[in-house]
Amino acid sequence: MSFELYEKARKLGLKSYKNSISQGKYPYLPVLDDIINKDDIASDMSLGLVDIPLDRIVGTNSAGRTQAFAANFMPLMEMNTEFASKWSTLSNAHETEGIRDPIKVYEYLNYYYVVEGNKRVSVLKYYEADSIPAFVTRKVPKLTDDPEIRIYYEFMDFNKKTGVNFIWFSREGSYKKLMEVVSNAPEHGGTLIEPSVTEVSAGGDSLDGSGSALRAESMRIWSDDTLLELKAAYRRFAKAYKAKGGERLVNVTTGDAFLAFLEVSGFDNISDMSIEEIQTGIASMWQEFLVINEKSEVELSLNPPETKKNVISQLISKKPSAERPLRVAFVYDRDPVQSGWLYQHELGRNHIKEVFGDSINTLKVITGSGDEAVETMEELIDREKVEVIFTTTTNLVDASLKCAIKHPEVKILNCSLNTSHRYIRTYYARLYESKFLSGMIAGSLTQTNRIGYLADYPIYGMTANINAFAQGVRMVNPYAKVVLKWSTLKDGENIEEIYRSFYEDGIDYVSDQDMITPTKASRRFGLYHVSNQEIVNMTMTTYNWGVMYEKIIKIIMDGNWGNADAESESKPINYLWGLSAGVVDLILSEKVPKSIKRLVEHVKEMVMEEKLHIFGGELIAQDGEVITGEDEELEIDDIIKMDWLMENVEGAIPVKEELKEKAQPIVEMKGVLKESEN
Repeated sequence: MSFELYEKARKLGLKSYKNSISQGKYPYLPVLDDIINKDDIASDMSLGLVDIPLDRIVGTNSAGRTQAFAANFMPLMEMNTEFASKWSTLSNAHETEGIRDPIKVYEYLNYYYVVEGNKRVSVLKYYEADSIPAFVTRKVPKLTDDPEIRIYYEFMDFNKKTGVNFIWFSREGSYKKLMEVVSNAPEHGGTLIEPSVTEVSAGGDSLDGSGSALRAESMRIWSDDTLLELKAAYRRFAKAYKAKGGERLVNVTTGDAFLAFLEVSGFDNISDMSIEEIQTGIASMWQEFLVINEKSEVELSLNPPETKKNVISQLISKKPSAERPLRVAFVYDRDPVQSGWLYQHELGRNHIKEVFGDSINTLKVITGSGDEAVETMEELIDREKVEVIFTTTTNLVDASLKCAIKHPEVKILNCSLNTSHRYIRTYYARLYESKFLSGMIAGSLTQTNRIGYLADYPIYGMTANINAFAQGVRMVNPYAKVVLKWSTLKDGENIEEIYRSFYEDGIDYVSDQDMITPTKASRRFGLYHVSNQEIVNMTMTTYNWGVMYEKIIKIIMDGNWGNADAESESKPINYLWGLSAGVVDLILSEKVPKSIKRLVEHVKEMVMEEKLHIFGGELIAQDGEVITGEDEELEIDDIIKMDWLMENVEGAIPVKEELKEKAQPIVEMKGVLKESEN
C-alpha cells in the first residue's frame, strides 16, 4: 500500500516539475545557501524545539538532496530505489504511530529550510498535515529599508510576544493590528498581566548540537486558551479562504485576508464561526481582498463629477421627493457643539436641508466608537430606514466598513483621507490650498520674519497644510521662518505656554486652529497678528462641508452614484475637493491691505484654474534633500502622504511616543508619524 502511495506522491512531484519547467521556473527545492549572503546575516538565533507549519517549509539548506524532490516537496526518484523504500517506510510509520522525531531546520524570513528530515516533510505534506516538530535556528538578517525585511522584524517581535509562527503578512503594521484585535476581544482575547518570561538555553538544541546560538526570549502576552482559539480560527479561515479561491489572489497572504476578516467580524465572532459561516463572510467582503491583491491606491476624485441625469436609474428607482424623501444620517462621535470640526459638519447638514427641502430627511446621531457605533448605524438602517450615512470622523471608519459590508444597499461615506476600503467611500477637503494663500499673507505682513504655526494631530493632510503654508510664506518672503508647535505632545508645553513662547520668540503672526468651538469662544483662530499679546484676526481658512454634501447628494439623487464609481472594481474612492469646488475658502479681514488682497485673489484664481501648482518647482526639505526639481511638481498622492517638512520650517513631526494618549489612536490609524528609533 505504501509503495502505491509513493507512486501517487511521485506523480504529484512530476506534475509540479513539468509545470515549473514550462513556466521557466526552477523545478527543484530552493536551497538556502543559494538564497542568502552571509554578509547580510546579523546573527543566528536558536528557537529550540518548536511546532512549525508545513506550508512554510519551502526548501532545503544545502544542494545535496534537492533534486530528489520537486518544488512542492513531492518525490521524484524512481520506484526501485532506496529513497522510495525509505519514503514508503515513513508513510507506514505515519499511518500507524505518527511521525514523532523532530526535524532540523533553518528559518529565514519566516520560511523554513530543512537541514535534516526532508523525507519526513515530504510524507507529511503528502498527507496534508498542518505542522511538524522541529529544532529551529533563525537566520536574522540585518535591518534594512527593504519592506520585506522590515515586516520580518515586526514578525520576530510578534513571534517573541505570542509564540505564533503560522501567520505571515505582506504589509507593515499588520502584526501590531492583529495583537490589538485579539487582545481587545472581551471573551476569547485579553492580555496576560505579567508577560515577560526569560527561557534558559538548553545545550544541544541548536542545529550543530552545541547550544551556541543566541536563544530567543519569550514574552508571551496571550494565554494558552487564547493561542488555541487563534490557531483554530486561523485554520478554519485558511480552509474557507482556499475553498473560495483565495489562492488566486497572489498578492494576498492568507494572513492578510485573515486580518481583514478579523477587523470586520471581530476575534470573538470568528472563534465561534464554522467553516461554512466563514465562507459566507468571505464572499460578502471579497472586494476588500481585491483591494489588497491589486495593492490599490485610493482613486482620488479631485473635482466633482459632471452631473448628468441618469434616466434609466431614475426609471428603476424614483427620484426622492416630498412623498418619498431621501433619508440621510449624520453620525458624530460627540456633540458637535463641543467640537469645531463637528460643528462645521453640522452646519453642512443644515445646508443640505435648506437646499433640498422636503425631498430630503436628515438625522443627527451622536454615538461612541467601536461596537457602539456599529449598533447605532445598524439601528439607523433597520429602524429609520436610512439610505445614506455620513460618518464624520476618522475613528468611525472601522464601524463604517463593518456596516457597509453587511448592508451594501446603503451608501456609507466616512470623512477621512487615504482610506483603502472598497465598500465605503471617503471624502475630505484640500485645505492646504487655502493654507497656501494664508501663508502668503503672513509672509507679506511679518516684521520679524518669525511666524508661528500651531498644529494638533500629525495625520494625513496635516503635513501638507503645514508645508503649503510654509510654501506661501517662502513665495513672498524667502527670509521668513515658520515655527511649528504641536498641541498634542505628552511632555510638551501646554497651550498657554505655547502662546507665550511664540510671543517671547518674536513671532508676530500665528496660524492657529481653523475652526471655532461653539462652547469655547476665542479669537485665537485662523491667521492672526500678535502685538503686546493682543490679537488681531487677519484670515480664516474654512471648510464648506455643506457644498460637498450638496454635490454628493446630487450625485445620488440624479442616479449617478454608480457612474461616479472607480474604473477598477477594486479601487477605493476618495472625494478630495478644494477651492475650485467651493469646499474650502479663505476669508480675509479688513485689516489685510488691499494690495495684498488683490495679489491673493489673483493667485487663488490661478490655483483654482490649475495654472499654479502649490507644490511645484524646487522643493527642499529640512535635511537638505531636494524633493522636486525646478521643472517638477508633486503628485497628489505624494502631497497627501508627506512625512517631511519644508526647509523654512523650524520644528519636527513627532513620533508616537511623544504624543498624549488620547492622540495616539487617531494618529496610529491615519498618521504620518514614524516609530521612535530608540
